Amino acid sequence: MKAAAAALVLAALLAPAARGAEQEGLAGVAAQSNGQPIHITADNGIEWQQDNRVYIARGNASATRGDDTVTADTLTAYYRPTPATAAAQQMPAKSGTDQPLGGGPTEIYRLEADGHVTFTTPTQTLVGDHAVYDLDQAVLVATGTGLRLTTPRDIITARDSMEWYDHQQIGVARGDAVAVSADRRVRADVLTAHVVKVDNGASRISRIDANGNVIVSSPGQIGRGDDGVYDLDTGIATLTGHVRLTRGENELRGRYAVVDLNTNVSRILSVPPGTTVSGNPSRVVGLIVPRTKQEPQKTQ
Repeated sequence: MKAAAAALVLAALLAPAARGAEQEGLAGVAAQSNGQPIHITADNGIEWQQDNRVYIARGNASATRGDDTVTADTLTAYYRPTPATAAAQQMPAKSGTDQPLGGGPTEIYRLEADGHVTFTTPTQTLVGDHAVYDLDQAVLVATGTGLRLTTPRDIITARDSMEWYDHQQIGVARGDAVAVSADRRVRADVLTAHVVKVDNGASRISRIDANGNVIVSSPGQIGRGDDGVYDLDTGIATLTGHVRLTRGENELRGRYAVVDLNTNVSRILSVPPGTTVSGNPSRVVGLIVPRTKQEPQKTQ
């Protein structure tokens, strides 16, 4: 699960907020402080609403920076003067000089993509119907039908939304969220992916927290619980709440389980370790169904 959160895609595209642009104009506002501009095209033109400080690109709109691209039916960028520009505009003009009107550096603080939205990087693709990126908070929220994030190894889907919180390096998939990697699958009402950066600067998911109707599965076994944590480094999933482990017709029930998806070895307890229980604690319950011995076929 190298890139769970939908947000890694947009973070790679826009996380360095579009600050320090030195000219009014779509390319100028989008020019990044790292010197790499965003190139924007649209089949049906680009509208510049100076009074509203908005750029709108319509018709197969595309914004590209380096190898990263966002496309949508409509792209809307909201901009404002930088703090230095705003302060300068508040100062009275000196005698014999012209006070600039709406000039000076600007910064984009919000980007909206509507209709057939696709974010792509060399290693990831995110699709949805609508996406909003708040550059001040470094938060992305993507919504719509068919929400899907694809990486070289993983596929993540969600019904309600995919979110990325860049400051915390956390991605969230909400609503029947499913993460699939090879023959392993994690499903829950909400999946929260914790991302770490490795030495070469790349990002990977180290842990997935699952909340609500959790199902963890690998070939031959299925684990269910109210909540769970999947450690991708160790391949171990921990389930809590109303836990059930099934293998074929066999089933174990308890309140806590550790499932090793690498070895298919599971351990289930009546209560989590270290928990103090008054009275008689509940017991682990198991249902073991013996294999039926097949009768030999009769010969004629």
